[in-house]
Amino acid sequence: MDISRAEQRILHLLAQGGRIEIERGEDRKITKLNCINREGWRYPGLDLFLFRKLKRRRAIISKNGQPYRITRRGLELVRSEFDNR
Repeated sequence: MDISRAEQRILHLLAQGGRIEIERGEDRKITKLNCINREGWRYPGLDLFLFRKLKRRRAIISKNGQPYRITRRGLELVRSEFDNR
C-alpha cells in the first residue's frame, strides 16, 4: 500500500521514538495536535486530516490515555530511509 510523503515523514519520526500528543476541548473534540520527535522538538507538519488518515490505516495507536505511538502496521508501511525529506 502506498502512502503519501507527509505520512512517511510522520511515521518516520514516530519510528525513531517520537509521539503524537492531542489536546481536547470541553466537547471532547480534538483541538490541538502536537507531533514530538525523540529529542522533544515539535514537528509542524501534522494536521487533523493526516492524523485521522494514519488512525484509519491503523498505523498509530494510543493505549491507556498515553500519547499516540507507531504500531507494527505503521512500521510495515514506512520505508526505511536515512532521512525522509
